[in-house]
Amino acid sequence: MRNDNKPKTPKDTHYAKLRRAHRDEKSGGAPAFRPRQPMPPGETAADGLVRLYGLHTVRAALDNPRRRIKKMLVTRNAAERLAIADLAALPFETEMVEPKDIDKVTGSDAVHQGVLIEAEPLKPKRLDALGDTTLVLVLDQVTDPHNVGAILRSAVAFGAGALITTARHSPHESGVLAKSASGALEHIDQIEVKNLADALGQLHEAGFQTIGLDSDGPAELEKSFSGEKIALVLGAEGKGLRQKTRETVTTLARLDMPGTIRSLNVSNAAAVSLYAAHAHLKSLQNGE
Repeated sequence: MRNDNKPKTPKDTHYAKLRRAHRDEKSGGAPAFRPRQPMPPGETAADGLVRLYGLHTVRAALDNPRRRIKKMLVTRNAAERLAIADLAALPFETEMVEPKDIDKVTGSDAVHQGVLIEAEPLKPKRLDALGDTTLVLVLDQVTDPHNVGAILRSAVAFGAGALITTARHSPHESGVLAKSASGALEHIDQIEVKNLADALGQLHEAGFQTIGLDSDGPAELEKSFSGEKIALVLGAEGKGLRQKTRETVTTLARLDMPGTIRSLNVSNAAAVSLYAAHAHLKSLQNGE
């Protein structure tokens, strides 16, 4: 009598593989495994336009009256998730497509979630249009669009009124940056300056305490706050703050990190420092 519960030995497994290979050979061979070939991005958008994609990104763009949208590609499922009942009612060209059609535009690596728009980029504002905000973020040549997008998201989450960047050595608006920002691109003023040291001087004149984040800063960030207006200044990935920036800020401060790692990715450092600055400003408002 055959015992089906008998444990299989390595020898049994070997012969099972041989029998399977023999059957495959007789039937013409095992089905070939064909991995999905990556699809590169298609042609770039027309001059003066950017492509933005992702549900949160596009929803925020649709709700932003300053955003000038020219065209939308959207799948049926994404249109439902965006609560768009009638594509024909939108004031720009729209096309119902399949996900693979958007892949051909963005490339298969982009997480577009079934929707893409072509739009005019938002125009950066001038520093003298800063308004009455009490918290701003300044980036000293941070170039990675993923990091800048994540920083934008944290800035909006903690109520910062503006993101100040240099006109050179900063990423332009793009699908990658906007997707990383997850809609935050539409909710914060972006200010471009030619000379960062001059811009910091203008912030000082406007009553801002400018705090440069540095892992070797002499003061702990939480103990360095002294003003009612805070500008947090973060440096480039790897290089940190430039020497001129370090000499110009009001204070150099560090995040107190008791662990063996003493530095964070710039987007993580931005989130932690924004939280600390927001807590300081909130305590002032509450008279603490």
